[in-house]
Amino acid sequence: MAPCLDARLKRVAMIMMVAAGAVAAPAGAANAGWSAYQRGDHAAARALYEAAARDGDRLAQYNLAMMQIRGEGGNADADTGVLWLRKAADAGMAQAQYNLGLLYESGVGVARSLAAATAWWEKAALQGHTDAQVQLATQYFLGRGAPKDWRLAARWYEAAAESGDVGAQYIIASFYEHGDGVEPDLKKALDWYVLAARQGDVGAAAQAKDIARRLLPDAPVRPR
Repeated sequence: MAPCLDARLKRVAMIMMVAAGAVAAPAGAANAGWSAYQRGDHAAARALYEAAARDGDRLAQYNLAMMQIRGEGGNADADTGVLWLRKAADAGMAQAQYNLGLLYESGVGVARSLAAATAWWEKAALQGHTDAQVQLATQYFLGRGAPKDWRLAARWYEAAAESGDVGAQYIIASFYEHGDGVEPDLKKALDWYVLAARQGDVGAAAQAKDIARRLLPDAPVRPR
């Protein structure tokens, strides 16, 4: 593998590791693979996951893909890892769909395609995957790999905000404040800024105070 591609693969693998955590715990055919992974026998886990993956277990397919892409239990193999990741994604696993979108965004193991990244993130977003919802919203917000559409951006930022994503809560609050992709609504903006502030977003706390003054200019502003 060329040094440049190897470095990019490692970078994306780290992103995927953060996004997915460790390989996921199974509840069926891949249980032996999970047990081996837990005790640190990655070579055995990889072999066991492969056996379960070939039997159509989508969680085993996903875990095998992650191990191959990260080089756990053997050499890193992006091409084969992507094949298994795609099988899990095609089988409807939201985390696999999200991670496949990351690969298309970065062009690691696949030809770079922002449109393909958008398509995979949409599949995961429709299943309630919060990170995919944020990524999809950003695609529409920027017009990157999708037509620029602030209405759809607002829809998906709000979905992620409802799942507790603090960044999405701040963004959708701003949308309601300024009428970007939604009807202006200072009350909704205040509600979202307050939720983000409660998660520690200092900027959201400042915006909440400002909007509270605008809604009730004569009322004292108390911490919420």
